[in-house]
Amino acid sequence: MNRLWRAGWLLVFLMLAVACEQTAVATPTDAPTQTSTAVPSPIPSATPIPPAPTPSSLPAPSSSPSPTPSSPHLPSPTPRVTPDLYAPLTIDALTARSYGGGQLEIVDTLERNEQFTRYLITYPSDGLTVYGYMNVPNEGSQFPVVLMLHGYIPPAEYQTVAYTQRYADVLAGAGYIVIHPNFRNYPPSDEGPNPYRIGYAIDVLNLIAIIREQSQDETGYLRRADADNIHLWGHSMGGGVALRVLAVNNAPYLRAAVLYAAMSGDERKNNERIQVWTGGRRGQFELAASPEQIDAISPINYLDRINAAISVHHSRDDAVVPVEWSEELCAGLAAIDHPYECFFYDGLPHTFNGGGDALFM
Repeated sequence: MNRLWRAGWLLVFLMLAVACEQTAVATPTDAPTQTSTAVPSPIPSATPIPPAPTPSSLPAPSSSPSPTPSSPHLPSPTPRVTPDLYAPLTIDALTARSYGGGQLEIVDTLERNEQFTRYLITYPSDGLTVYGYMNVPNEGSQFPVVLMLHGYIPPAEYQTVAYTQRYADVLAGAGYIVIHPNFRNYPPSDEGPNPYRIGYAIDVLNLIAIIREQSQDETGYLRRADADNIHLWGHSMGGGVALRVLAVNNAPYLRAAVLYAAMSGDERKNNERIQVWTGGRRGQFELAASPEQIDAISPINYLDRINAAISVHHSRDDAVVPVEWSEELCAGLAAIDHPYECFFYDGLPHTFNGGGDALFM
């Protein structure tokens, strides 16, 4: 299989998605190697139930011939049940709920060049307004769509056109509509709940549903989108978001995904690492769940639900996200004979640079 040069890496991979073929290529040490070898807010404590009220002085039977008064009726206390805060966060619960509603809107034109136009956009997600940008090729129609999901950046430092712009621009130049959501909690998007970063996945699932609906409007902003040909691209945090989205929505129109230095599909590992990164300030609620609850929330346990072909890219020298997490994902995909490819790179940081980044693109 040819190496993935420039924009061609995704084009070649999308052909893999259609053919559902799995490839293995030996590569030189200075290039990525590809393998398909199988290598496999704390919970509130239960609210105490108040004791049944007891009468302080029940009347004694009278010695007179009058009728004996009966004891007053004592109402049973109403049980108070602490809600399961984790139940709506499971893969099953996210799969069962609905998404979409509302419209993607163009707010402003950010840039226009010979190949494409970049727009500032908004769309609704569970009552929140999410911002982002969209690259649209200038000529043609029925473009496949790539949703580009960024990695973690401190929200105070975030800019809508972020470091992922170079990847988005290459794809737009190759004939894709690229939509890059900021996610909730990233300015100027609204703030909203985000345990296990599931809020981000919900933002993507709502966006997918809006694309599907709005592409049918012949006069709408998404009329040139091929909504039967949607792909995900996620870096670091965004790669973990993409994996959850694929486990929740396995519709055939989600064709393929590129996971680049992605977070783990195991939420124990993610949140143990997040606690280290934040000095224990985050991850307490997530790790307070029972083992069974964490298993039900973690997409690594639902790989068999995914339909999209997956391309994994990770540096062996990544000092932020362990390469072992991608190796485990590749092993899991191999174990179920899922269409995938895995590329591992030498000497590159968490966000690729130089020749390695050019090779990746």
